[in-house]
Amino acid sequence: MIIDIHAHFTAPDKLFAYKSNLLAGRGESVNKLKLSDEAIIKALNEPVHGGTSHLQQLDEVGTDVQIISPRPYQLMHSEKPEKIVRAFTEACNNLTARQVELFPTKFVGMASLPQNMGVSPKNSVEELERCVKELGFVGCLLNPDPTEGLGPVPPGLGDEYWYPLYEKLVELDVPAMVHAAGCRCGRHDYTLNFIIEESIGIISLMKSKVFQDFPTLKLIICHGGGAIPYQIGRFVAARSKRNTTPFVDSFRQLYFDTALYTQDALEMLFRWAGPDRCMFGTERPGAGTAKDPKTGKWLDDTRPLIEGISWLSETDKKKIFSENARKVFNLKL
Repeated sequence: MIIDIHAHFTAPDKLFAYKSNLLAGRGESVNKLKLSDEAIIKALNEPVHGGTSHLQQLDEVGTDVQIISPRPYQLMHSEKPEKIVRAFTEACNNLTARQVELFPTKFVGMASLPQNMGVSPKNSVEELERCVKELGFVGCLLNPDPTEGLGPVPPGLGDEYWYPLYEKLVELDVPAMVHAAGCRCGRHDYTLNFIIEESIGIISLMKSKVFQDFPTLKLIICHGGGAIPYQIGRFVAARSKRNTTPFVDSFRQLYFDTALYTQDALEMLFRWAGPDRCMFGTERPGAGTAKDPKTGKWLDDTRPLIEGISWLSETDKKKIFSENARKVFNLKL
């Protein structure tokens, strides 16, 4: 079985019209969004991101199950007032839940949290609990910087500021996927912001006592761990000078997805993180749904790249493609 842990829903246009109305009215009138099943099914069967439909693309690359969530760059965590972010988050989570109900053998739900600039993570706990207990979701997205680059930024993920959320994740026994949202910084765009925030998040966690305080906490770092696995020598060296726990040992307390689009990058991730800590994830259809100009192959069709790594055993590959996800997300598939 192939389980893709990093995927985002394909939504009807009405969801984004709803978002526009929330932004235009700034919360003066907040109504619940209603989407018909016909609109939801239609969106999943129309061409998207330069390829065929969402459902067809899964068949084309042989993905059996996707864990889906809203597209993070759309989540507008820096907008005010807070209630419009909460309304859009709830609408997204409700859409995710309905897609799972309509396609129960194809999709599993992952929550978005109503994080907001300057607002405590405590305010996200109620929606996380609703999504897990009422909607049956198996995890959530966690944005390390809800200011989306506007600042002042919250403390790093190793700070006790995040403990109310970690406590609830442990209580519910679900993982959080560390994934930034939009970017309003003039120096870079959201794609680069994802990598920056993931890298900062790892280093903050590695300097903290989070995993001492929450030994069963499960955190997944998106996009192959940001920049860290590819610059890891610097951090290994810095940690060794302080005679503390080796950096790689601390690094392997985290989990990682494989949303990387070259075999070189995938191999480096597997070497440093280990196959036990990696789970197949592609975002398909999404940012990587483009054809390599040299080979004509889809960049986010990464299953053949992983299968082609000769030094990975068949057991390793099975862990990456399905078994690790079953364990981390408590999947009964």
